[in-house]
Amino acid sequence: MPAAVARWRSLVTPMLSRHLGLALGAFILLLLLSSQIGAYDDYNLAAVAIFAIATAGLNLLTGVNGQLSLGHGALMAVGAYSTSLMLRGHDLPLILVLLASLAAASLVGAVFGVAAARLRGPYLAGATLALAVGLPQIATRYSHVFGGEEGLTVPPPTAPGWLGADFPPERWLAWIAIAAALVTMVLLDNLLQSSVGRTFKAVRDHEAAAALAGINVARTQVIAFVISSACAGLAGSLFAYWAGLTAPAGFGVALSLQLVSAIVIGGLGSLSGAVWGSIVLVYVPALTSGMASSLKLPSAVGNNLPLLIYGAVLVVAMLVVPDGIDGGLRRLFALARARLAGATTNHKGVVDWDDPAGS
Repeated sequence: MPAAVARWRSLVTPMLSRHLGLALGAFILLLLLSSQIGAYDDYNLAAVAIFAIATAGLNLLTGVNGQLSLGHGALMAVGAYSTSLMLRGHDLPLILVLLASLAAASLVGAVFGVAAARLRGPYLAGATLALAVGLPQIATRYSHVFGGEEGLTVPPPTAPGWLGADFPPERWLAWIAIAAALVTMVLLDNLLQSSVGRTFKAVRDHEAAAALAGINVARTQVIAFVISSACAGLAGSLFAYWAGLTAPAGFGVALSLQLVSAIVIGGLGSLSGAVWGSIVLVYVPALTSGMASSLKLPSAVGNNLPLLIYGAVLVVAMLVVPDGIDGGLRRLFALARARLAGATTNHKGVVDWDDPAGS
């Protein structure tokens, strides 16, 4: 047993140290970026980090484990309403609120994951879609608890005093969301590199073969659903702080479909693809929101213009880079490395890009 533990530590510790170093470097760079931009940009940066958490969890479930979920917006609602209810009349520590919201969504995900493990293909998609439609309606049915259509207000997180009384709340929320997103990415990346991640992929690739190899397929699928739900709950909790209001309108079917579109655009099965998809999810509507007024379009058209452009981006991405933005970038980098490796220098010292054999 001690030898096995030592061998496990020798494999895990360097990888974890490398990931922590990259995360720390990214955190410092993003903090510096946040310090140089305005409140509106900090607000969007926080949104990217929040959606990156949700899409990373969904990518683990759909891209890595092969379970299509159209109901992750509802799981975000669980985290958001948990946060709103805990903060109503109470001033609780932020970390406690985030962890409790994460746990609540994980519990709902475990219950639903047991049922989802028995479903496949369109049946699973239909069940998760029913979750997206039905769960937010509980807030309307029990309006005395959840605030109905008006929702529940959520106070913004208070920055510590050592940052100064004038420290922008949007920047503080962006820092919190960035930290949460990087911690999530490190944990998920290490999970995917472990035997658990390999089990997820084996079940995705061929359930029968995985079962013959001794893998408990149903349990593996439930575990993937719970982990993905935990990410959605954490994102939903941060989303409540970000929006300042938790209402059913913010967690409709459109949100679930946008999350699925984001992982398709960014790249299925890739954590970096989740980040790219989140950037598209946040900035495409932001960049097109003022286009309707500049083009003097009717309000009925202008209100749906961001959705139209987002759909066009999805179609173009599927045609041009079917494996997502992350896959397209990987192909470009691989092509660039191949060209650099194939370049030779002739007798005049001139680099010959067209003759990798050097003839």
